[in-house]
Amino acid sequence: QLQLVESGGGLVQPGGSLRLSCAASGFTLGGYAIGWFRQAPGKDYEGISCMSSGISKYADAVKGRFTISRDNAKNTVYLQMNNLKPEDTAIYHCAVSRRDVDVDSPLYDYDYWGQGTQVTVSS
Repeated sequence: QLQLVESGGGLVQPGGSLRLSCAASGFTLGGYAIGWFRQAPGKDYEGISCMSSGISKYADAVKGRFTISRDNAKNTVYLQMNNLKPEDTAIYHCAVSRRDVDVDSPLYDYDYWGQGTQVTVSS
């Protein structure tokens, strides 16, 4: 069964850091483009980062603070989030696509995505 499972979310104070993980099962991540989305309460999904054809891209809102990476040997995708802000509070989802994607590609351009992990930034 094809599955993506996110983990690593939680409650963190402003300025803190978290590293999200996204473990793939039932398929091999190698050859897939990857992306991270988030959905804040009452808002639509927002693409925040992607890695496609070896190129990493970031939305302006997270550029310089977030870093996307992948470990094909562990079949896992990561999102390192530093200097977190209250406006980063959202449910974070990873997604994979067999085609090239861009950071502003909508979620439905991806083939699979996970259920998400909650990130709350608050003092």
